[in-house]
Amino acid sequence: MTENHTSEIRNVKLELLRSGPAHNQLLSPLTNYIALCGSDGPVTLQMPFEHRQLLMRLRRLRYPLDKDPATDDQRQSEVRDIGEAIGRVLGQVPALLSELGNAGAENGKLVHLRLAMSAFELGLVPFEAAVAPDGFPGSGSPLFLQMRTPISITREIRRGRPLPVDWIRPPRILFAFAAPAGLYVPAQTHLQALREAIEPWVKIKDENRIEEVKKLLTVLPNATLEQIRSLCASTEFTHVHILAHGAPFKYSGDERYGVALCSETGDNADIVDGERLAIALTSRDSAGNTRFRPTLVTLATCDSGNIESVLTPGGSIAHELNAAGIPWVIASQFPLWMKASAIAAKVLYSGLLNGADPRWVLYELRQRLRTDSPETHDWASIVAYSTVPWNFERQVNLFRDKQTQRKIEVKFDRIDELVGANEEGSGSAGKTLNEAQNKELAALCESVREDLKNWREESHAIISTKDKAQRLGISAASEKRIGIAYTLAEEQPMAQKAYEACRDFYRDAWEIDPCNHWVITQYLSIIAILNRDDDGPVLKELAHKYGILWNAARQIVEWQIRKSSGDERAYAFSTHAELSLLGSVYGGQTIDPESLEADITYYCKEMLNELCSDAFPIISTRRQFRRYLKHWSTPLWASLAQAALDALGDTY
Repeated sequence: MTENHTSEIRNVKLELLRSGPAHNQLLSPLTNYIALCGSDGPVTLQMPFEHRQLLMRLRRLRYPLDKDPATDDQRQSEVRDIGEAIGRVLGQVPALLSELGNAGAENGKLVHLRLAMSAFELGLVPFEAAVAPDGFPGSGSPLFLQMRTPISITREIRRGRPLPVDWIRPPRILFAFAAPAGLYVPAQTHLQALREAIEPWVKIKDENRIEEVKKLLTVLPNATLEQIRSLCASTEFTHVHILAHGAPFKYSGDERYGVALCSETGDNADIVDGERLAIALTSRDSAGNTRFRPTLVTLATCDSGNIESVLTPGGSIAHELNAAGIPWVIASQFPLWMKASAIAAKVLYSGLLNGADPRWVLYELRQRLRTDSPETHDWASIVAYSTVPWNFERQVNLFRDKQTQRKIEVKFDRIDELVGANEEGSGSAGKTLNEAQNKELAALCESVREDLKNWREESHAIISTKDKAQRLGISAASEKRIGIAYTLAEEQPMAQKAYEACRDFYRDAWEIDPCNHWVITQYLSIIAILNRDDDGPVLKELAHKYGILWNAARQIVEWQIRKSSGDERAYAFSTHAELSLLGSVYGGQTIDPESLEADITYYCKEMLNELCSDAFPIISTRRQFRRYLKHWSTPLWASLAQAALDALGDTY
């Protein structure tokens, strides 16, 4: 089926080019740069700064130790003046004004301004502080704070070939912090922010929960470069958060900024440049191929986005990490206030782990820093280097879906533990809960429903018909699990309500995606479950009413088996086996129970023979047939469900 969705983010790319090598050229109003934007032709522009003049102005943006930032009028004035100067530069590109104007006509959309430049001297310019010139959205206000047309800016490096990005991997975070030589960093505040960010995905246990936390978050105190390298070589981290002080060091006679990590040999700091840090973060095998590479690195480090010198090759730490193949790097191009660094950690990781697009998260971060840390200009200090492949929004949406499902699964694990759903040999017997357990069960079920409701109500402009059906189908499956839980908790009215909600969700999913064999099968299943205790005439009516749909589902899944392989084909076999079981209800008088049992055995064995990426298709199929025996027991299908489990090698 063709997807028909509109992007929620409009990409606008602005490339700034000049001739010559990337390094060893100073800023000058006499230097011509070529600006390319949209489909318009190139525009020649000049930067209004002499190199020495810009360095002096940037130094005035550093926070003096002996002055309250809120009373530093000179620094505040400099932020405004330099922002207006940069805004006038951007105003020289007519295509940029046109692109932003067109984007502003689409309410609620974010504009992603992708600033591509290779000249190191341009990396010194704090474009993030730009004040919108006349004609731009929010004229007279900081361009990347104004709310008329939300704009998020990132920088990127011009590459010969695309950098691969896998945004969908299950998150695992490394938090490394260092405070050598008696320095102080707010490690506890950052740890608390990260701990709160991962909380929805930490399994709920009465004790030893720290082991569950460690599966998502690794903490490395007093970090050395060798310890970071060793961890990244042995563990696949998707996100790395580094908290340390920035410090200058000399390289070929030039002053640069590095990260002050702990030293292996003593108390002195090891000032690590971007190249060494990149090598440590990107583990390689003996053939030189990258084994593990984080998707995103955040540097809570002063001057980690500061280039300082353009005389020799090599940019800022953030530039070097992105150039080395790390897709997203978020850093600070000026000194960063400690309070702001903690706000940044909280906003970034809570948003990213919830599946928000990082470009929206960056926009929200600037606004939060402006409101929560008003005495500083840290909102302008944040700099992000990004890699955005053609399917990035699709990857972000899939990651959000996965994170939503993982969050719900954590709650169901706790629900199953409360009601004893995982206890073997308990049959369909109920379990009496005390008052506290009943309250926890109700709260968890309500929380699952709220998560699913928010998921279903996301803008339908950005998801396909298949995605809508999937969300409704997962909502139905969740209601089914809630119904089982309430049955075991001896709350039959609540169980009945959940099963009826399950039926309605499956029906809605089928109406949206009428050829989805899984949705049809589960819709037929829940109808059969709700009517399994009724008499012969009712079952005969079900066969008459839904028999055609049952036969249609069997034909659709036959087609799916012929054209698929791997996990997809295994799930198709699973569905066919379940449809055979449901033949006891919808097959009518002409269906031979022995032929149904033979079909179930055949499809389950074929499923075992299919080469799958993991064992989950088998596990989920066994679980489903156990439910037919344990929670939805009836003589109608008892022998058929047992035949399926026997064929699948289940000892239930």
